[in-house]
Amino acid sequence: MTSYSKEVIADLVAGTLPWPQTRRIMSAYKDDDRFFKYVAVLQDRVGWSDPILLPVGDHLFICQSGDERVTKCECGHSFGDYRKNWKLKAAIIVRDSEETLREIYPNSDLPDPEWMEIREFICPQCGTLHEVEAAAPGYPIVHDFEPDLEGFYRDWLGKPLEPANKGG
Repeated sequence: MTSYSKEVIADLVAGTLPWPQTRRIMSAYKDDDRFFKYVAVLQDRVGWSDPILLPVGDHLFICQSGDERVTKCECGHSFGDYRKNWKLKAAIIVRDSEETLREIYPNSDLPDPEWMEIREFICPQCGTLHEVEAAAPGYPIVHDFEPDLEGFYRDWLGKPLEPANKGG
C-alpha cells in the first residue's frame, strides 16, 4: 500500500496537486494514518491550539477545548458544545422573499418563497459561510448529525479518545 507524506496531504487539501496525482490518491486505498495526517494538516492551518478531533466542514471542526468538546470555526470562534446544533449560534440570513432570492438567482427562475426559503449559516466572527439549507418556511433548523467521537476513534481509527467532561 502506498503511504503519502503530510506534505502531499497538505497539497491535496490545498488543491495544488496535479490532477493525475490527485486522481491516483483519491482512487487508491487510504493509508492507515491518513485521517491523522489530514487532521494535522488542518491543525497547521488554524491559528489556535485546541486539538481538532473531527472536521465537520471545510472551515468547521469539532475540537477539544479544555474539558469541553466544541464546534469551532477556522477563525477560532466557538459555537459551543458539539452535541448541540451549532447553527443556532450562527449568524443566519434567511432568503424568504422574491427580492432576497433574486440576489442569489439573478438570471434564473426563483423558488416560490411561500414554499421554500434559503437559510445561510455564517460565522458571526469572520463571516465564513458554513452551510446553506433549503427548507419549507417554518421548518426547524436541521441538526445535521451528532457524531459518536469515542466510537469513531475506537472502532474505526483504533485509537481510543480520551473521555471529555460529560457534564454540560
